[in-house]
Amino acid sequence: MLDLIGSSLTVFVFLALLVIFVLFKTALVVPNQQAVVVERLGKFHAVLFAGFHILIPFIDAVAYRRSLKEDVLDVPKQTCITKDNVSVDIDGVLYLQVVNPEKSAYGISDYMFGSVQLAQTALRSAIGKLELDRTFEERSTINQEVISALDAATAPWGIKVLRYEIRDITPPSGVMQAMEKQMRAEREKRALIAQSEGEMQARINMAEGAKAAAIAESEGKLQAMKNQAEGDAVLIRAVAQATADGLATVADQMEKPGGTQAANLRVAENYLEQFGKLAKEGNTMILPTDLANISGLVSSLTSVIKQAKA
Repeated sequence: MLDLIGSSLTVFVFLALLVIFVLFKTALVVPNQQAVVVERLGKFHAVLFAGFHILIPFIDAVAYRRSLKEDVLDVPKQTCITKDNVSVDIDGVLYLQVVNPEKSAYGISDYMFGSVQLAQTALRSAIGKLELDRTFEERSTINQEVISALDAATAPWGIKVLRYEIRDITPPSGVMQAMEKQMRAEREKRALIAQSEGEMQARINMAEGAKAAAIAESEGKLQAMKNQAEGDAVLIRAVAQATADGLATVADQMEKPGGTQAANLRVAENYLEQFGKLAKEGNTMILPTDLANISGLVSSLTSVIKQAKA
């Protein structure tokens, strides 16, 4: 009886273990952002993505597991030759993602290793087309060229190359010293050019200022001369008008009784006054022959005034 119970218990345990093993082989839970490549009897059957799946025991088997996340691969430092035959050490970082798990499983044995090798090859090719100075200036162009080359090569592997970034470019020490000297000379050249341009601009500004000042001064003098000429003209016209008015008044007065005698007296006084001045100013003086006949001279001047009035 005890032997029968023991045998039944053994069978039960065996069956329980068998059921657990079958369930383990049958039920499959795929995590998020992962994919499982399933083979049936050694041949590709399906790609299972995130979720719960049932497999056929002893017939279906999980052959490969792939992460659908973006992978970051380090591209080791390598020596590249530029177009001007300078050796530079360059390393970078490669970002890629599995977009087709089936191709990544059966298209290549190790897609990560293959992608790194292709990145190094494409980088050497891109650097060989550029001179040393341009390798520092055109990093984005080099990165884009490497990505384009990798995209074309990794498409059959079910891989999408997202980005490639050059991490460091290290030329030889001698080249670095020469580049530093060149950069220092270039900076000094730019400083001298900037200084000379500043001095030239300052001289131009000073010349423009002097020109403007000279123009303003000449215009001021011209305006002053115009103003003086206009003032002189006004003064001449005023004097002439006053003289004319005075002569007209004298002529009118001579028409009145006693006007002619008054004019004679005034002319005689002016004549004697001017004659006296001439005598004081010079030691030598020429006397007119009719000096004693002052009344005749005055009468002559008076007749001239009358004739001017007529």
